Amino acid sequence: MKNKGHKIIAVNKKAYHNYFIDQTYEAGIVLAGSEVKSVRMGKINLRDAYCKILKGELFLIGCHISAYEKGSHFNPEETRSRKLLMHRTEIDKLRGKVEQKSFTLVPTKAYFNQGLLKIEIGLAHGKELHDKRKTIKDRDIARDVQREISRI
Repeated sequence: MKNKGHKIIAVNKKAYHNYFIDQTYEAGIVLAGSEVKSVRMGKINLRDAYCKILKGELFLIGCHISAYEKGSHFNPEETRSRKLLMHRTEIDKLRGKVEQKSFTLVPTKAYFNQGLLKIEIGLAHGKELHDKRKTIKDRDIARDVQREISRI
């Protein structure tokens, strides 16, 4: 389902494999000019990234944004920590859930919404090995059922 005005740049498929995503939140991100140009070209990787709340502010850590090819030698570091923009009340809610209920914050998607880069953050808890196997099994069964329906 494609939303009007949304252009999806990157999806973190590993997040859905390794975690149960309970809720998602939208956050803006603070970037340098050359980083925005690089993201528009699709040079962003959310696979090893996670979010952390430090001193009441939300940061994206481990997100890899490649250097802009036509940029200067003053390009920012590719895996630096980047500040995420959310309302204070939302950050406080997330902090409470992360500290009390052992949830983690994982970026699941990067997209442009009306020209602004947004990061979708998932409030998640980890899957065990048997949960991952069950997810794969259910997906295979659904695929087989769909294949049989299409034959008829």
